Amino acid sequence: MKLHEYQAKALMKQYGIPVPNGGVATSPEEVGALAEQLGGKVVVKAQVHAGGRGKAGGVAVVQGASEAQQFAASLLGKNLVTHQTGPEGVPVEKVMVEEAAEIQKEIYIAIVIDGATKSAVVIASESGGMEIEEVAESSPEKILRVPVDPVLGLQPYQGRKLAYGMNLKPELIRPTAELAVNLYRLFIEKDCSLAEINPLVITEDNRVIAVDGKVNLDDDAAFRQKELRGQRDIGQEDKLEAEALDFDISYVRLDGDVGCLVNGAGLAMATMDVIQTVGAEPANFLDVGGGADEEKVKKAFSIILSDPKVKRVLINLFGGILRCDVAARGVVMACEETKANPAIVARMLGTNSSEARQILQESGLNVVLVETLKEAADKLKEVR
Repeated sequence: MKLHEYQAKALMKQYGIPVPNGGVATSPEEVGALAEQLGGKVVVKAQVHAGGRGKAGGVAVVQGASEAQQFAASLLGKNLVTHQTGPEGVPVEKVMVEEAAEIQKEIYIAIVIDGATKSAVVIASESGGMEIEEVAESSPEKILRVPVDPVLGLQPYQGRKLAYGMNLKPELIRPTAELAVNLYRLFIEKDCSLAEINPLVITEDNRVIAVDGKVNLDDDAAFRQKELRGQRDIGQEDKLEAEALDFDISYVRLDGDVGCLVNGAGLAMATMDVIQTVGAEPANFLDVGGGADEEKVKKAFSIILSDPKVKRVLINLFGGILRCDVAARGVVMACEETKANPAIVARMLGTNSSEARQILQESGLNVVLVETLKEAADKLKEVR
């Protein structure tokens, strides 16, 4: 689950990380009032779940309340298109207004999970304010990485090592190290998958301030973060993905026209590969899970059919905990409820596969039954 910048900064402030004074607004008038309170020269930022806001025109430094109000009016109620969104963009319903910092230097710090070390890792760079991927490609020597022992946590000496590695002034070593330790505490205690500050700035008066902040929460730990769960902004999420998440269905919407219903993440990836081998593109990743019942399968298949790009569907199930006949009944129920009859290629093996095939054959649906992935690929070429 992603948090907006204003929500992430509120968290950071709780953990002793300095952030600029500011607030969030939902109307141009509120923006103007905030700008006046903050002294006139402010930064106005669109609050969306996408990076690249600055390049897309979603961030501006303005001089005075009138200019702030005018810029906010150009954002609120509209969609912002960045390199991380689709062509339709994402809606701007709130903007953040902050005092403008006098910047001496921009640096970068983030904490993510590293699968290789099986731990959290702190990433830092003296090149802040730009995409970290660009820094890694053009100046890899400027990327610092410190794996964190999950028992000991991030130690002050490790924070100092990072600060020295970013070539900071001596008087900035301790506050930067303390900030890193506090960011790690936030990361662990709030069950984050990402905590990032880019840029973390050194001001002209030698203060260390997080002028931007990004926090993503681990969905699997959401039950421990009930307060933060209430900050979820469904309006920023893909409608079908949000609907699937509410039903505990692993679903990611893609750009193709072949819908996929699969049980098991590995099998789902293989299914997507099969689709691409015949020159087609999957419309989604979907793992309905091993313990699904008829209602869950019905919901999953209804979500697939709700995507207007879907022209045909490939069902690839291996019956085990999820019996094939249960899945087949769920598919039929979804088609009856949605009154849809798409072209379906179905491969069902394992527990009760014979019963499942009979259910689909007698359903009246436009379905082709196959035994192997090669057959499935060949039939996908034929059905439209």
